[in-house]
Amino acid sequence: MTSVGGTEMVDWKLAVATATRLVRPGPEVSRDEAREVVAELRRHAEASEGHVRGFTRMGPREGEAGVRTPVLVVDRAGWVKANVAGFRAVLGPLLEKMQGRRAGLPGGAVLGAVGGKVTGVELGMLLSFLASRVLGQYETFAPVTRDLPGSPGGGGRLLLVAPNIVQVERELDVDPHDFRLWVCLHEETHRTQFTAVPWLRDHIEGEIQTFLAETDVDPATLLERVREAAQSLTGARPPQEGRSIVELVQTPAQREILTRLTAVMSLLEGHADYVMDGVGPQVVPSVAEIREKFQKRRASGAGRLDAALRKLLGLDAKLRQYRDGERFVRAVVDEVGMDGFNRVWTSPNTLPTKAEIAKPADWVARVHGRTEG
Repeated sequence: MTSVGGTEMVDWKLAVATATRLVRPGPEVSRDEAREVVAELRRHAEASEGHVRGFTRMGPREGEAGVRTPVLVVDRAGWVKANVAGFRAVLGPLLEKMQGRRAGLPGGAVLGAVGGKVTGVELGMLLSFLASRVLGQYETFAPVTRDLPGSPGGGGRLLLVAPNIVQVERELDVDPHDFRLWVCLHEETHRTQFTAVPWLRDHIEGEIQTFLAETDVDPATLLERVREAAQSLTGARPPQEGRSIVELVQTPAQREILTRLTAVMSLLEGHADYVMDGVGPQVVPSVAEIREKFQKRRASGAGRLDAALRKLLGLDAKLRQYRDGERFVRAVVDEVGMDGFNRVWTSPNTLPTKAEIAKPADWVARVHGRTEG
């Protein structure tokens, strides 16, 4: 990445080192138990592919081999490394633009000397917090490294964070084998979405890069938002003073893009929840208990600290995406069936708008030419 004055906007290596040092240890398990968890998650991930593709009727077209993406069972440090690699790849163009602006700012040399280190530490603090909460993740934009293999052509990879899955299954007091399969069903749905819909990844990446190209925020403002989030972790800033990083959106064009991205993310998250519960009764005997307990955990978070971080990082919006997207998928499938719903994957033009997520009948009318009543 281009640097100004020999420094980068973000010291990525320091971010990884800080997060790895600060991340809390996972639950206590013996070496044999850890091996058993990893092996079971890999088995469940493989089995989930068939369950999800059968339920959704999504997969490679006849005669096509389909894209194979790796499944990585990682610890918290492994999740940090993977996400830093992804952030660096996606944010590279924006940071290069901001570095150019920084060079012309009053005091830019001083900012250049310390900004990358400070931001690296603070990003590391945030990642250390999040690394203990994420159960799984389909990395859509996953650069291949020696330690983190990906699919050919950068098609993504599926991460399962073993210590977090074990921790949550214990906290919820649910059947561990059922819970592990339930989590794999959700994440496998995301993998199926991107491997069965070839244009989806490029479409989302194009939207993100257009959004970033419109960004005209001075580096000091962006760094201040990161500091606010990091300081809430240490108690140096009261939670109510925090502002969402998403509030940096400035231009009408950015707001339009963000509206479209919100709609597609609601679709993807809601679809995964719908599939997870739809497949569940056949293969996860205790799915109803798991869903009830997990929904309560998702809604409540872990107290004031989680609430502050959700606001600062815009994660409260993600919680709404699960709920609103699942309602959309359920309503459409009830109206036009699974094959009718799958027309959503035809092209970017058939993706629902944010308004249609709230009113599924409008999407049905637009795409299927049908109206209620």
